[in-house]
Amino acid sequence: MIQLIQTFGKFIRLILLTVSLCLLAPPLWSQNVIGEEQNTEDSETQTFQAPVIVDGDTLFHVRGSSALPANERAEGVQNKIIEVAESSDAKKVSITFEDSEFGIRIFADGIQVSIVTDADSELEQMDLNVLGLLHGQAIEQAIENYRANRTEQARVSGAIEALAWTLGFALFVVIILWLHRRIRRRTLKLVKRYLKDVETATAKSVQAEAIAALIRYALNFVLLVIFFLGFYYYLSFVLLAFAETRYFAHLLLTYLTEPVLLIFKGILSYFPNLIMLVLITWITMYIIRGMRVFFDAVEAGSFDLGDFEKHWIGPTFNIARVVVILIALVFAVPYIPGSDSAAFQGLTILVGAMLSLGANSVVSNMLAGLFVIYRRSTSLGDRIQIGDHIGDVVQIKLMETHLKSIKNELISIPNAQLMNSDVVNFSKKTDGNGLLLHTTVGIGYEEPPEKVEAMLIEAAHRTKSIKAKPEPFVLWTALADYAINYQINGYSTRGSIIPKIRSDLHRNIVAVFNENNVQIMTPSYMADPPEPKIPAEEWDGHLAHETHDDADKS
Repeated sequence: MIQLIQTFGKFIRLILLTVSLCLLAPPLWSQNVIGEEQNTEDSETQTFQAPVIVDGDTLFHVRGSSALPANERAEGVQNKIIEVAESSDAKKVSITFEDSEFGIRIFADGIQVSIVTDADSELEQMDLNVLGLLHGQAIEQAIENYRANRTEQARVSGAIEALAWTLGFALFVVIILWLHRRIRRRTLKLVKRYLKDVETATAKSVQAEAIAALIRYALNFVLLVIFFLGFYYYLSFVLLAFAETRYFAHLLLTYLTEPVLLIFKGILSYFPNLIMLVLITWITMYIIRGMRVFFDAVEAGSFDLGDFEKHWIGPTFNIARVVVILIALVFAVPYIPGSDSAAFQGLTILVGAMLSLGANSVVSNMLAGLFVIYRRSTSLGDRIQIGDHIGDVVQIKLMETHLKSIKNELISIPNAQLMNSDVVNFSKKTDGNGLLLHTTVGIGYEEPPEKVEAMLIEAAHRTKSIKAKPEPFVLWTALADYAINYQINGYSTRGSIIPKIRSDLHRNIVAVFNENNVQIMTPSYMADPPEPKIPAEEWDGHLAHETHDDADKS
């Protein structure tokens, strides 16, 4: 209940703020210039024509003049009618007519109440005698109703009617409060029951409590609007039950009912456009569903599209779906309310300018993402190298590509960078031999080249992931100042573990050279040492700190 009252208070403050802004907003000069003639006509009509109103009921209109404005004349007739009505409690009133040089005088119980002039006859486009008779009947009915509405019986009836409306409003408030509490208890339960798939699909990033809170807020707002309308009409009907306040009741009903009726009329008149929008939506959904069936058949192999690869199916379907939706929007825009207004057109231009000025990088990444998907250079699961980054492709999005590095790091690379960089793909097979793995060592000129080549090939043969066929081979890459640079090359089809293969190759090269007492002179050479720089003996398998730990334990 407290929450409902607080929300109602916020809603009232919002309404008051809006009304204040509307009242304080100065009229636009251009609008005054455009509507100058119409405003002049309305002002003249208000000056020379006014209604006679008694207890909220309009009896007739009277014509005014510059000497006696219409509103003053109408107020005088109203006061006379009320004066005659309050002067007696009789149920009937005597209405008489008298011709005069100014028109037909109307008397009620011998008191002159009004006079019907030729100007009034011209205003109503009616014969003077007929108009006088109609004014007399209206005055008679108004006086009789005025007296009837102020009898004890009428006041008791009005009090009973007001009490009935009060009881009905109390029941209405009880129902609103019951629904408010019901919403708080049932919303979360219903959301958890029917929206489990939303949590599963979003990996619980969209919690049921958040969805329930949004639904609860929307339902409470609807309840608040219903409560406000109910209170407004309750107040109007209570005021309508008493003759003294009936005029204000008519004002309240007029101020709210007319806008509500206009809204409902607008909704009813919008039904043809709404039907067209529903039809466009249904056709669009039907086309998208048909495309989904087609692409599912392509994925299952029912349709053969030649060189069309399977990993293109999802992106192609998404692109086709976006194109269909955009075409549907083009057809649907003319049927959207206010689409032909200058405000809607200006908003469309503003959004287009914002997108064109601020989305250059976004558009470039999106287009680059499409090229990455369709150019076949990179696929999911491939091990690639982009600059200094080496990793497996785990996801190709429209804006970026995700790599899982060899150190199990997630690397996000914008697709524009992927398009503008050299991509080395270790997983794509250009022929049946596989990747050519290589490394370089520098050996002094005093060592027989045949021996060095044989040792490097032996190291390659010891590396398990390097193929024996085709045979590894050695290239002389440079004749340096102090050494010959030998490059050992071997084929491997296991591109996903290249760092491990290269590490094993290096280990085997060192082992073979140590076994044959050959010193590796890279990366630099100063002078020939008295003894080769190779291990004097094999490692016993124990590290120094392990020996110390064992001694401490003993």
